[in-house]
Amino acid sequence: MEQTPNALRKHVVLLGSTNAGKSTLFNALTGQDRAIVSPTPGTTTDPVRAPMELIPFGPIVLVDTAGLGDRSGLGEARIRRTKNAVRSADAALYVADARDFSEEDYRAFQAERLPHLLVFNRWRDGAQRQALHRVHPDALFLGADAEISDLRGRLAALLSEQEPDDLPLLGDLLPAGSHVVLVTPIDSAAPKGRLILPQVQVLRECLDCGICATVCREHELETALHALRRVDMVVTDSQAFAYVDARTPKEVPLTSFSMLLARQKGDFAQLLAGARALDTLPDGARVLMLEGCTHNQTHEDIGRVKLPALLKKKRGAALTFTFCAGYDFPDDLTGYALAIQCGNCMIHRREAIHRLERFASAGIPVTNYGMALAWGAGILARASAPFATG
Repeated sequence: MEQTPNALRKHVVLLGSTNAGKSTLFNALTGQDRAIVSPTPGTTTDPVRAPMELIPFGPIVLVDTAGLGDRSGLGEARIRRTKNAVRSADAALYVADARDFSEEDYRAFQAERLPHLLVFNRWRDGAQRQALHRVHPDALFLGADAEISDLRGRLAALLSEQEPDDLPLLGDLLPAGSHVVLVTPIDSAAPKGRLILPQVQVLRECLDCGICATVCREHELETALHALRRVDMVVTDSQAFAYVDARTPKEVPLTSFSMLLARQKGDFAQLLAGARALDTLPDGARVLMLEGCTHNQTHEDIGRVKLPALLKKKRGAALTFTFCAGYDFPDDLTGYALAIQCGNCMIHRREAIHRLERFASAGIPVTNYGMALAWGAGILARASAPFATG
């Protein structure tokens, strides 16, 4: 992989009223004509995301949005998508045309407590700019006393103050010099010629932390274990849990790539409690399935085929499932008894946490694919044991 995945980048959203110059600024910051620029209000509809390098901070994703005051026929839907982008963002640029700047709207945005910079890019005259500067001394006035380079620098400083997104997967669970076996089955859903992202991330972290890693397919596990004098942990694709559990000595810690991601991307205890709730899931319950990426489904698809079949077999054939992919997320969670999300390797941490907060507020248990499969294999306690003190 040559680029940092979007899921490991800070997400910065551009906000403000319609026709405030957000898309123009978006293009200037990215150095590309990614967003359509027009004097017609409401030109931007769905959020537009672009990865970029913010020097000296590093890789980020910049998100252009529709105006908060869009009163067009589709305005309500556009504003809803904008607000979703706000709730899952790490920081914001609040872009304002001083000629119709609303202090009330800005104060309402400040209530979100999202780290941000206030950016004015238009004003009537010097007197108005000075008046605004007295009220908002930290604001940037593009073209007057600040340039795009100043904005980049201020944004880099703002993001540097935040918690990094690249929290450890297993580097804090094992000391340098440890040896892990990574079990990576190759089935029809595996990308040709490469590993899936969680496998790549764990392997790279092993290299970064001085942890020796042996990579094998599931039917090669016994050979690998026999050849190694010491194994400190086995990490497997969750779909091979039962097979790998039966062949891994009980004294060797065992978990999965998905469960490592569960801890990195959110609240492990909340997700583990959700997996235990599977024991009491009633027949006929509605289950929400969340896939972080969009891909072609196959007969071996975990979220749309294997997990629904497993749950119907163990909890009742009358279960019903709703599927959401990518950044799609239901506005209304009423009626769901449980949610199961993927490992979120394609979803950034703030978005993952926002979703967990939504489920907690609604009183809906939530777990992830790996934990649900560990539950199905009857090894949830063993698979979660490595995290007891991690």
